Amino acid sequence: MAADPRRATEPPGSGDPAPRTLDAPPAELGEGPSYDPASGTAWWFDILGRRLYEHDLAQGTTRTHALPVMASALARVDGARQLLVAEDGLYLREVASGALRLHRPLEAENPATRSNDARVHPCGAFWIGTMGRAAEPGAGAIYWYFEGRLRQLYDRVSVPNAICFSPDGGIAYFADTPTGRIMRVAVEPSTGLPRGEPARFDDGSGAGGPDGAVVDAEGLLWVARWGGGCLETYAPSGRRVRRLALPVSQPTCPAFAGRGGSSLLVTSAREGLTATQLATEPEAGSTFRLDLELKGRAEPDVRISG
Repeated sequence: MAADPRRATEPPGSGDPAPRTLDAPPAELGEGPSYDPASGTAWWFDILGRRLYEHDLAQGTTRTHALPVMASALARVDGARQLLVAEDGLYLREVASGALRLHRPLEAENPATRSNDARVHPCGAFWIGTMGRAAEPGAGAIYWYFEGRLRQLYDRVSVPNAICFSPDGGIAYFADTPTGRIMRVAVEPSTGLPRGEPARFDDGSGAGGPDGAVVDAEGLLWVARWGGGCLETYAPSGRRVRRLALPVSQPTCPAFAGRGGSSLLVTSAREGLTATQLATEPEAGSTFRLDLELKGRAEPDVRISG
């Protein structure tokens, strides 16, 4: 998507920390950050570049893994395995070797779509979004995966994003970025399945479009604003309570990291930016660390079997 003209103009607050750029190659379309506290490792993707980044948070070093498919998100299965969300399905990945094995096809019969945003519910269920490769209107969907079962929850989605969950697992959030709306829906805590119809969460006054999001231990929603150059924080009521400026116009997704999840990692994109725009934001496509001393949450392991 092109940058949104509603670029955030509010300056950062005097107490806001300066974002630190992680030492890693810039991504064309950085997405899907996650953090494994057991190993101190952060992971994220360059979807268009077919790359997976592995970053040692303590050492500050990054390894780049080439992928045979476009992938956009991963979840920890256990200490040895991950579940990758890719353009044609869900893949089990061996952490030590990087070996991939197809676990479940997902829209493999439709070459016009690819995966996008995804996040694990507290019970271990995985919500996964797909979209058209050129962001065609209504070409995507949101799926639920749990213990080997895969079910479509919502269809006719253009760019599924902001998938995240309340700490008690009773609320799910998601967005269709071009609409500018963040939605919320009650879900069953033991399965992560919806218990009603989605309703509007925010008031639509945010900068840019809602992209990836995560919810902290206090129930605050942190959402990256594509085209808005910032992160915005919302109370459970839907009221915006904070805006953090970033040095790039297209931040894509946050993830908690560090001791107790007290930091945020934020991916970003260079996709669609002109040479002039890139000259004004040379860090586009980088991944940033913000040490906020917040109360984050560790991402749950995905449950691939009962």
